[in-house]
Amino acid sequence: MSSEASASTLPPTASCTPQSPPTKPAIFLQDACFQHRYIRSRDLSAIVERPERLRAVTIGLSAAISRLEGTVRSQTPKPLDPDDLAAQLARLNMESNSSSSGQPVSIVRSSASVDILSHPAVKYVHGDIDGDVYLENLVRWIRESKDKIDNEGSEIPENLSQGDLYLCPESLVAIQGAAGTVCEAVDAVAGSSQPVSVHQTETPINRAFVRIRPPGHHCGEQTPSGFCFLNNVAVAAAHAHLQHGIDRIVIFDIDLHHGNGTQSIVWQMNEETYRQKLESEGGAPISKQGPQVYYGSIHDILSYPCEDGKTELVQAASVSIHGAHGQYIENVHLQEYTSAEHWEKLYVEQYSKILWKAEEFLDSTGGPGKDVLFFISCGMDASEHEMPSMSRHNRRVPTSFFYQFARDACALSDRYAGGKLISVLEGGYSDRALTSGAMAHLLGLTDGPVDADWWSAENLVLLEKATKTKRGGRQSLPQAQANLPWLDRALAIFSSLDGSPPHTLTPRAPPPPSDRTLRDRKKPGSTMSSPRGKAAVASTTEASPESTSSSEDSAPVSAGKKLPRVILRLGPTTGV
Repeated sequence: MSSEASASTLPPTASCTPQSPPTKPAIFLQDACFQHRYIRSRDLSAIVERPERLRAVTIGLSAAISRLEGTVRSQTPKPLDPDDLAAQLARLNMESNSSSSGQPVSIVRSSASVDILSHPAVKYVHGDIDGDVYLENLVRWIRESKDKIDNEGSEIPENLSQGDLYLCPESLVAIQGAAGTVCEAVDAVAGSSQPVSVHQTETPINRAFVRIRPPGHHCGEQTPSGFCFLNNVAVAAAHAHLQHGIDRIVIFDIDLHHGNGTQSIVWQMNEETYRQKLESEGGAPISKQGPQVYYGSIHDILSYPCEDGKTELVQAASVSIHGAHGQYIENVHLQEYTSAEHWEKLYVEQYSKILWKAEEFLDSTGGPGKDVLFFISCGMDASEHEMPSMSRHNRRVPTSFFYQFARDACALSDRYAGGKLISVLEGGYSDRALTSGAMAHLLGLTDGPVDADWWSAENLVLLEKATKTKRGGRQSLPQAQANLPWLDRALAIFSSLDGSPPHTLTPRAPPPPSDRTLRDRKKPGSTMSSPRGKAAVASTTEASPESTSSSEDSAPVSAGKKLPRVILRLGPTTGV
């Protein structure tokens, strides 16, 4: 990829044009998700799926809201004559009536949670006819996690990846909160004909962004992997079907890594629905037919889970099947590019294919309808700003991709689903990738005017400096920016939205080196192995919550390397 390729320009023209009136998206925030954290050791240098990811996303969302508010303020009418009392009173009345409804985005501070052992949608996706073995095991692993770690063991069973998976006693709160929040978003969007009570106003919602973790798209029916223990988007889709009569579901996955878990679950759903269809055609009574689901993914075929070239994983990440045996799946591989190629060639001719195939799926199954709902598995680790250790194959997309794809997905949902679309956070591990991606993506979910310069490197640096966290978890005091009102407003919004708890360190031994290593990827003269897959090592600066340095400054660190003494002495030493 050339140096020009990272320019955050917008494409000359959008591939789709919205056909419905402007709408106000909602952001769903679930602070319980901060509680899922790594406690196996105090060495966090190799932990990239960390609670601080949510903080970085919130910074990007706050900046987007600030920019949107600025475009509204810039369109204010001319000053009124101070002697015209009637006009002044009319202006005050108008502003008071529109003070809440004029907000560009609705905020939902969610406290939703589900019992994963009894919730219908969770059991639909991860349950078992003979007993919910996986769900019961997951709850047990979580409850026993601290005792096992205290006894110098691992909370993760030996047959599962020790590098990519971790749990703590509070993980159950986070996992159940994440599932509850995506289901709450479905309730809001699928029932958008009725006003939904939110933090700022009461308004119909038909687009939503859900800020949760741990991610979910690598988790299959009974197979946790790649940081994922519950498939959030699949659970949300099942909830939409079971509770709201949504029978046709479109899932777009734009994470750097193939959502092998989601595709596997979608395949099983479609297989069961197709079996019901064949039995119905043969005369068997069917009380309620299952959902038809389209899954379209853009990903790097060289990265996790296909990095080792395992036949079944590479084949699954390359499937293109539409209608045969009731399956609707399209996989498109990310490619290297030069600046001129990305929009004109790759995006229009290749990446947009998952949009076209979704359109074909909906046309072939009945066209537009109230039974259609769109989802985006919104991973941001394909970003141009992702850390090199995670994005090793140079498949980075410009930040504008997250804006443009959101616009095009919204346009499609406007045509087929009355605009109903829910985007759910998946991957993204560099602070800058998350901040810039979240900002651009939220702007894409709105209908307001947008300037790609808003997420320029210069403005991202300003955001990072203004929101930098000092050692010990204290936030730097924001300084007034007389010439940058957008930054002051972004800081104010962030202060009201940020739910991240103060960081505490636990005095445990360093973790053993990961056995997930890249083949033939050692630096010359180096004897250390680099972790591979989703557990790719970031730098100490990137992975450690004490720092907000960008990924450009990162350098690989061995998972077994002893940390500098000064870092070991940071923060309190109280128990978990």
